[in-house]
Amino acid sequence: MTDTAMTGAADLLAHGTATLCEAWPSATLIDRPLRPLAPGMALAGPALPVICQPGDNLALHLAIAAARPGDVLVVDYGGSLASGPFGEVMALACTLRGIAGLVIDGAVRDSAQIAAMGFPVFCAGLNIRGTTKRHPGTIGAPITLGGATIRPGDIILADADALVCLPASDLAPALAAAATRTEKEARMMDRLRAGETTLQILGLNGATP
Repeated sequence: MTDTAMTGAADLLAHGTATLCEAWPSATLIDRPLRPLAPGMALAGPALPVICQPGDNLALHLAIAAARPGDVLVVDYGGSLASGPFGEVMALACTLRGIAGLVIDGAVRDSAQIAAMGFPVFCAGLNIRGTTKRHPGTIGAPITLGGATIRPGDIILADADALVCLPASDLAPALAAAATRTEKEARMMDRLRAGETTLQILGLNGATP
C-alpha cells in the first residue's frame, strides 16, 4: 500500500468505526468479541491474513517477517483461548518492522508490556501458556473471521467500538462519505447546543413546532 493510501486509512479511522459504518454500509463488521488490549488502542491498515494453528505460533513469526510497513496482521487462531501465541517480544518485532497492529481471535500474553509499548492489539483474551513452533500455517490467503471474508490488502479499521474491513478500492469513497457524515453530525450537535431537540433536528413525530 502506498503512503497516501496508508494516510487515507488513518484518516478514515479518525472518523470512527461507527461513523464509517453509518456512512458506508458496505463496510463489513468483523462480528467477533475482539477487544483492544488497552484503552485508546486503535489501528488502521491493509490486512495480511494469517492462519495459525492453535497451540503453535510459527505462522506468526513467519508473518512478522513477511509483513510490509503499515500492514495489520489479521490472525485466524481458531478462536482458541488455551494458549498465548503473541507477547512482548513479538510486539517489539512488529513495532520495529512498522507493522500497524494485530487482530487475533485468540489470546495474547504480556498485556502490560504490550500496552506500555503502544503496539495496537485486538484479541479475545489473555493466556500465558506457551506454544510450539512447528506448523507454518498459511500467510497471505483469504480468511473468514467473525463472518467477514478478509483478503490480503483489505483495509482493516479497529477502535473501541468495533472492527471493520472494506476493500482497498472503497477507501477513497468511504473516506469522503465518512467526512460528510462527520460534518452532518457536527452540525446536529451545534443545533443541540443552541437549544433544539433531537426530535426537532431529525423531524421525528412528537417534535415541538
